[in-house]
Amino acid sequence: MNMNKNEKFTATSQVENGTCTVYLRGELDLSVAQDFRQVMEPLAVNEKQDLVMNLKDLKYIDSTGIGILLSILKTRHGMAAGFLVTEVPDQIQKLFDMTGIAKFFAAQENTQ
Repeated sequence: MNMNKNEKFTATSQVENGTCTVYLRGELDLSVAQDFRQVMEPLAVNEKQDLVMNLKDLKYIDSTGIGILLSILKTRHGMAAGFLVTEVPDQIQKLFDMTGIAKFFAAQENTQ
């Protein structure tokens, strides 16, 4: 099986004004899922701050990555804590729309 490693996956976080924003870059797939879960677990259960996932630089996401995002959503919802997905690239938004999960990741509109 040929795995394309051209787009290394990274997740970086920044906390500002009580909100933790996680910036995803590259390809979120099965090969990086376990590492991503470990990074996100403490952030997802911190109910003292809102959690924002910025997908602007995400090039690809597979079903494993989507499952992780849904798991975070479920955790945050159960704690009544804020969770938002922003700056979703068109190709990923189409995937979210086709799978029917877009309504769960409703993001703020960028008004400029």
